[in-house]
Amino acid sequence: QVQLVESGGGWVQAGGSLNLSCAASGRTFSTYVMAWFRQAPGKEREFVAGIRWRGNTYYADSVKGRFTIARDNAKNTVWLQMNSLKPEDTAVYYCAAGRWSGTYSYTSEYDYWGQGTQVTVSS
Repeated sequence: QVQLVESGGGWVQAGGSLNLSCAASGRTFSTYVMAWFRQAPGKEREFVAGIRWRGNTYYADSVKGRFTIARDNAKNTVWLQMNSLKPEDTAVYYCAAGRWSGTYSYTSEYDYWGQGTQVTVSS
């Protein structure tokens, strides 16, 4: 069982930065693929970034070059550094954990989810 708690969301002007954190419980954290998803009002939840236990990273095209995902297995923590934020990045951001199955961008691949943290980017 893994419990995930996100923090670091908030309000920022376009062009600004935020750093989201996800603290995980459980001794097997290092074996999980960790990811960030987001969901804007009226839209489906979408993949943002993912990281495997060895550090391989994956990004949605919309955030490449602006967002960076990182993890520290000793601290059971994953981060999402978000730079050059745009109004279209506004959403609730969710941390997720799952077992690697060869794919990483589908919500069905993840077994555990955090409660979400709101990110609002104003123009």
